[in-house]
Amino acid sequence: MRKKIKNAFLSIKSWLATLSFRTGVILLIVAVLCYVISFAQMLGPFSATTKGVLWFIFFGLAKTAQYSGLAVLGATGISRIKKWWQQRKNK
Repeated sequence: MRKKIKNAFLSIKSWLATLSFRTGVILLIVAVLCYVISFAQMLGPFSATTKGVLWFIFFGLAKTAQYSGLAVLGATGISRIKKWWQQRKNK
Protein backbone atom coordinates (compact mmCIF):
# COMPACT_ATOMS: atom_id res chain seq x y z
CA MET A 1 0.00 0.00 0.00
CA ARG A 2 2.76 2.42 0.95
CA LYS A 3 4.58 1.71 -2.32
CA LYS A 4 1.40 2.48 -4.33
CA ILE A 5 1.03 5.83 -2.58
CA LYS A 6 4.68 6.68 -3.18
CA ASN A 7 4.39 5.74 -6.86
CA ALA A 8 1.23 7.85 -7.22
CA PHE A 9 2.96 10.81 -5.58
CA LEU A 10 5.99 10.46 -7.86
CA SER A 11 3.83 10.22 -10.98
CA ILE A 12 1.90 13.36 -10.01
CA LYS A 13 5.15 15.18 -9.27
CA SER A 14 6.65 14.20 -12.63
CA TRP A 15 3.46 15.27 -14.43
CA LEU A 16 3.53 18.66 -12.69
CA ALA A 17 7.16 19.12 -13.74
CA THR A 18 6.12 18.87 -17.41
CA LEU A 19 3.81 21.88 -17.16
CA SER A 20 4.93 25.33 -18.32
CA PHE A 21 6.47 28.18 -16.35
CA ARG A 22 3.33 30.24 -16.94
CA THR A 23 1.19 27.51 -15.37
CA GLY A 24 3.42 27.54 -12.28
CA VAL A 25 3.05 31.30 -11.91
CA ILE A 26 -0.73 31.04 -12.30
CA LEU A 27 -0.83 28.36 -9.59
CA LEU A 28 1.14 30.60 -7.23
CA ILE A 29 -1.26 33.50 -7.90
CA VAL A 30 -4.19 31.17 -7.15
CA ALA A 31 -2.45 30.19 -3.91
CA VAL A 32 -2.17 33.84 -2.85
CA LEU A 33 -5.85 34.42 -3.63
CA CYS A 34 -6.87 31.36 -1.61
CA TYR A 35 -4.78 32.56 1.35
CA VAL A 36 -6.48 35.97 1.19
CA ILE A 37 -9.95 34.40 0.98
CA SER A 38 -9.21 31.96 3.81
CA PHE A 39 -8.56 34.82 6.21
CA ALA A 40 -10.85 37.50 4.75
CA GLN A 41 -13.92 35.31 5.18
CA MET A 42 -13.44 35.65 8.95
CA LEU A 43 -14.87 39.16 8.63
CA GLY A 44 -18.15 37.85 7.20
CA PRO A 45 -21.39 37.35 9.11
CA PHE A 46 -21.05 33.56 9.37
CA SER A 47 -21.23 31.25 12.35
CA ALA A 48 -18.00 30.08 13.95
CA THR A 49 -18.47 26.61 12.50
CA THR A 50 -18.96 27.94 8.98
CA LYS A 51 -15.91 30.18 9.33
CA GLY A 52 -13.82 27.22 10.47
CA VAL A 53 -14.97 25.06 7.58
CA LEU A 54 -14.36 27.83 5.03
CA TRP A 55 -10.90 28.51 6.48
CA PHE A 56 -10.05 24.80 6.35
CA ILE A 57 -11.15 24.51 2.70
CA PHE A 58 -9.48 27.68 1.37
CA PHE A 59 -6.30 27.24 3.40
CA GLY A 60 -6.03 23.66 2.12
CA LEU A 61 -6.57 24.83 -1.45
CA ALA A 62 -3.91 27.51 -0.95
CA LYS A 63 -1.35 24.98 0.30
CA THR A 64 -2.15 22.61 -2.56
CA ALA A 65 -1.81 25.35 -5.17
CA GLN A 66 1.38 26.63 -3.54
CA TYR A 67 3.16 23.28 -3.52
CA SER A 68 1.90 22.42 -7.00
CA GLY A 69 3.12 25.76 -8.32
CA LEU A 70 6.53 25.22 -6.76
CA ALA A 71 6.71 21.72 -8.25
CA VAL A 72 5.85 23.13 -11.69
CA LEU A 73 8.38 25.94 -11.45
CA GLY A 74 11.22 23.93 -9.98
CA ALA A 75 14.58 25.44 -9.11
CA THR A 76 15.02 27.02 -12.54
CA GLY A 77 11.70 28.80 -12.35
CA ILE A 78 12.38 30.12 -8.86
CA SER A 79 15.75 31.55 -9.96
CA ARG A 80 14.02 33.09 -13.00
CA ILE A 81 11.47 34.84 -10.77
CA LYS A 82 14.23 36.09 -8.42
CA LYS A 83 16.18 37.49 -11.38
CA TRP A 84 13.06 39.24 -12.71
CA TRP A 85 12.33 40.67 -9.25
CA GLN A 86 15.88 42.00 -8.87
CA GLN A 87 15.75 43.64 -12.31
CA ARG A 88 12.41 45.23 -11.45
CA LYS A 89 13.73 46.39 -8.09
CA ASN A 90 16.84 48.03 -9.62
CA LYS A 91 14.84 50.17 -12.08
